[in-house]
Amino acid sequence: MRPALILFDIDGTLLLSGRAGLRAMTRAFHDTFGLAKGFEGAHFGGRTDSFLVSHALHAAGLPDRPDQHERFKTAYLPLLAEEIQQPGTGHKGLMPGARELLDALSDFPDVYLALLTGNYRDAAAIKLTHFEIADHFEWGAFSDDSPDRNALVPIARRRAETYDVPAAALERIFVIGDTPHDIACAKCAGARSIAVATGGYSMEDLRAAGADEVVADLSDTEAVISLLI
Repeated sequence: MRPALILFDIDGTLLLSGRAGLRAMTRAFHDTFGLAKGFEGAHFGGRTDSFLVSHALHAAGLPDRPDQHERFKTAYLPLLAEEIQQPGTGHKGLMPGARELLDALSDFPDVYLALLTGNYRDAAAIKLTHFEIADHFEWGAFSDDSPDRNALVPIARRRAETYDVPAAALERIFVIGDTPHDIACAKCAGARSIAVATGGYSMEDLRAAGADEVVADLSDTEAVISLLI
């Protein structure tokens, strides 16, 4: 495979946490700001944690300041570590083929894996560690870096130099995600998008959003790799 940087979304793409994130965020908002339904009606798919907190603060008539975000995050992270241990609701586990794809890509010396996720950095670590795939990811671009998902590919491109990712790999950046927001952030940065229909969007939805490639899931390792060659 030619050199490439492959940026993976987490929720809906690599795994689902059985709504652990939603439960922990709801509890954290209540514990921090005294409101029990801070995220009621919010659409989480493809949004960053920082964006969601800003939306909840505005909806509650509370000031949207950095210190408010820090208070929330401080409360949220230990609650996420607690909630992810629970059976949860809906699907909880790795998405079909996720582990096998990561293992296979790790065998290519010129392929570099990183995260591009709406999670906070430490929240991403909690989820990936729980499902035992954290070893595949040393770095990434996160909600801590920007609430705007469209800013994350450029951030990842700049950060890649710190991790000795060669220029040849930065000429071939792929974003693998499950929402139109993942597709849009790739398109804004001149990256290619591979959309996977294991989140809340169908293959037809993802094609309509302009994905370069669409797959039902990641279970056909060779087929996914063929899209990256």
